[in-house]
Amino acid sequence: MSALQSLPWALQASFINNANAALIFEFLYKFISISRSYFGKLDEESVKNNFVLIYELIDEILDFGYPQTSEIDTLKAYITTEAARSEVTDIGESSKLTTQMTGAVSWRRGDIKYKKNEAFVDVIENINLLMSAKGTVLRADVDGQILMRAYLSGMPECKFGLNDKLVLDKAERAADNAVRLDDCQFHQCVQLGAFSSDRTISFIPPDGEFELMKYRSTSDINLPLRIHPTINEIGTTQVQYSITVKAGFNSKLSATNIVLRIPTPLNATTATCKTASGKAKYAPSENVVVWKIPRIQGGSEATLTAVADLAATTTRQPWARPPIDVDFQVLMFTASGLLVRFLKVYEKSGYHSVKWVRYLTRASGTYQIRF
Repeated sequence: MSALQSLPWALQASFINNANAALIFEFLYKFISISRSYFGKLDEESVKNNFVLIYELIDEILDFGYPQTSEIDTLKAYITTEAARSEVTDIGESSKLTTQMTGAVSWRRGDIKYKKNEAFVDVIENINLLMSAKGTVLRADVDGQILMRAYLSGMPECKFGLNDKLVLDKAERAADNAVRLDDCQFHQCVQLGAFSSDRTISFIPPDGEFELMKYRSTSDINLPLRIHPTINEIGTTQVQYSITVKAGFNSKLSATNIVLRIPTPLNATTATCKTASGKAKYAPSENVVVWKIPRIQGGSEATLTAVADLAATTTRQPWARPPIDVDFQVLMFTASGLLVRFLKVYEKSGYHSVKWVRYLTRASGTYQIRF
């Protein structure tokens, strides 16, 4: 669900000329992000309580209807959470703010200092799957994002390298083992020319946490878990289940927090479950058997057997057999194959910095297997 759809009321923009629709939507999403960073959730009550603050924010973000400054850290430097403009008495501080907002690097100030210089990169992928009862992949895609937390002094330049074999153009012929991205979107700090030439992301990072890149992939998705269900209906009294989960990644890795929701018929009364991995329990209010597995090592498998008893009904309707839902997360694994080749930090003072890269692939309600 998008940020706009999740609001309990409508947020809209009005214009008198033909405007760039993508720009309008981007501004609305950005305004939601800014508002939430100031006063938490964005609802009718918070808008009423922070009307003056919102008015000030819009006055700074827009200039004659054109979006201007939208960096949260810059706005917070001179617009307080009390909806009152902070008095900047220091002329030097005021000059720094002016330079930051009007300069080439509006998202970062040059006087930031840290005792320990660190950069953390998280490559997070949300995998979506719909598999047929015959084991055919009907749909598989990945929505990914690269998040960065930069705690670096001064005005550093970062260089971030991705896979050598990275294909963005659908018309371009992909080499073996190439990673194909259907589309990607970068933070404004990224120098796009360098990425087009050698797949290197060069940028001066904002201070703190930000989203460096978003991407989507629909080709050659590596499925971390394979689910093999066998369900037999025994007349009108029972349904027998045999569900096997196989981990298809390296044995050094493991999947955690695995939860399978296995549907039962609406007239099911009880279900007896047996498994050597995790715990399984029948949830009659949801008409599912919930199988929770704390951890599965790569290359291994787990099996559940269950029998659901059915109540007698006067009219028999065919069971719709909703798909099995699977939730999980796998650290240090990417379903798209996207990898960080290197991360370098350059700063004129030449300080040493510590860099960390973490990968996470996860599914939550979007990994479904029909049976």
